[in-house]
Amino acid sequence: MASLLAQCLAFLALCSLYHSLAYSNFNQDFDVTWGDGRAKVLNNGKLLTLSLDKASGSGIQSKREYLFGRFDMQLKLVPGNSAGTVTTYYLSSQGATHDEIDFEFLGNLSGDPYIIQTNVYTQGKGDKEQQFYLWFDPTADFHTYSILWNPQTIIFYVDGTPIRVFKNMNSSGIPYPTNQPMRVYASLWNADDWATRGGLIKTDWSNAPFIASFRNFKANACVWKFGKSSCNSSTNSTNPWFFQELDSTSQARLQWVQKNYMVYNYCTDIKRFPQGLPLECNFNSTTS
Repeated sequence: MASLLAQCLAFLALCSLYHSLAYSNFNQDFDVTWGDGRAKVLNNGKLLTLSLDKASGSGIQSKREYLFGRFDMQLKLVPGNSAGTVTTYYLSSQGATHDEIDFEFLGNLSGDPYIIQTNVYTQGKGDKEQQFYLWFDPTADFHTYSILWNPQTIIFYVDGTPIRVFKNMNSSGIPYPTNQPMRVYASLWNADDWATRGGLIKTDWSNAPFIASFRNFKANACVWKFGKSSCNSSTNSTNPWFFQELDSTSQARLQWVQKNYMVYNYCTDIKRFPQGLPLECNFNSTTS
């Protein structure tokens, strides 16, 4: 009996450390961090809405920290005239030398397309923006936005289609996030000083409150707890995402997106970097 009890306790401890593919409950897995009631968890924890008005936006963060994983979230963005607003879903550590992996959804005037801005911060430095249009209306229904982060690569996905890859090029002197655990964040806030057409279009507060919706968050990931990762050599062998990179089919889909839907790439912005493009831009453009 004692042996059985010990096995059960060990199993429960493992479950507390390892966050599996089951959909998260926003009540159980996230904390509302700001917004004074503008972030609402509904449907018994299955749905989150974030609201923005002239007084404030709102945001959440995960209770857990992670060091590598596959993170999926379904979002339905602010409909109508969303100019000036930014909806975010991202991973981040803390401090001046933090790491960060960003999805930012830049609102626009009614009828004009949303822009997805992706960015990667390493050791506190970002400036790696790539921007994309979407091939669907992201306000009409929920769509899945995913971040794969493993020791080899970071891949951004939209409905399973890769839109960006940032590879580990530490061996070439390019920092890569490998040792800072990150939480998952989501927020909705006003950024009309830059978000839409460089700040030319301001937020129309007569349309407030602006509301973005989130559901079906999944983290197949290594949980960081008490200074240790829940993953090890034996668990990694059962996690395909830990070693995942793009196959030839996915590489072709990535190139299709970048050819047809990319609207900004920092690696081609010579005016922004007059002293020379960042080092990673010397590599294949589909890897950064």
